[in-house]
Amino acid sequence: MANTWLDFLAASGAQLAESRVQHFGQPQAELVAAAEGDVMADLSHLGLLELTGEDTQAFLQGQLTNDIKLLNGSNSEYAGYCTAKGRLLATLLLWKQGDAHYAQLDGGITPAIMKRLGMFVLRSKVKIADASTAKVRIGLSGKNAEAGLSVVFPTIPAQPHQLVVHNETALLRLPGIMPRFEIVVPVDAASALWNQLAAKFKPVGSAVWEWLEIRAGVPQVTAGTQEEFVPQMLNLDLLGGISFNKGCYTGQEIVARTHYLGKVKRRTHLAHTTATSVAPGDKIFGTDTAEPVGLIVNAAAAVQGGFEVLAEIRLESVEAGPIRLEDGSVLELRDLPYGL
Repeated sequence: MANTWLDFLAASGAQLAESRVQHFGQPQAELVAAAEGDVMADLSHLGLLELTGEDTQAFLQGQLTNDIKLLNGSNSEYAGYCTAKGRLLATLLLWKQGDAHYAQLDGGITPAIMKRLGMFVLRSKVKIADASTAKVRIGLSGKNAEAGLSVVFPTIPAQPHQLVVHNETALLRLPGIMPRFEIVVPVDAASALWNQLAAKFKPVGSAVWEWLEIRAGVPQVTAGTQEEFVPQMLNLDLLGGISFNKGCYTGQEIVARTHYLGKVKRRTHLAHTTATSVAPGDKIFGTDTAEPVGLIVNAAAAVQGGFEVLAEIRLESVEAGPIRLEDGSVLELRDLPYGL
């Protein structure tokens, strides 16, 4: 099934590497299109877990930072999955469709997260399956995205995190500077839908979608940054990804203590750099080059050259002066679409 979908994308002009769409032949033009027009991206680089069974809600409620009881089939939410010490193992986009709960996360860590969650199922009536290939996900962005989608969907979600389902296909609205959406469609219906959308949206590579996520201020924990952050360091509270009144979950004591007893001392910022190479987990320095003051969370090529990044930085260092990467490249801070 997965190969059939990827074969279709390749036949449609996609350049693939390790089951990931690199681009459709014009990476720079695709970035420009994302900044100025309407684009769509295959999201096969993101993993998708499907959880079913009568105890699923209670199980997830005890594992994740957000209130799973709020998922009702017409909404989505962000959440974190923490260690007992409150350190993030994954950031997730969650929604419910029919009898199943879905959790989307970085593809590179999906097998390990699935295995870890499975260790805690015990006697609960919960089944966890990897739905990454059974469900095709397509990200869409652009000022005319609503009009483009209206030829396929009779109803378009009006606000971020609203969700509609049409013929077993879910349409989620995501936060962003421009209207952003995600379609979740059964794999056997994906090719026809992609061809329909291609009349309105320019296909782009996965790196362009990552750039759009960065611009929206939405962080993604990857293999290089697991256990580096508590949720507030990644602004998960500002994105509505933490419930402070839902009760106990793994890591809850640390997350709650940070919220109620102490001011958050580190936050994630949007920044641009002219560095030639940036990767998640790279160290960030302030005026004292001997001690790191933060880490790169996510990075993607920017439309004007260089990279745009989400950078977790100590707040006092932001106020003190220039912020740099280890090679000396300056991080030029920019405004997020939400306040810190």
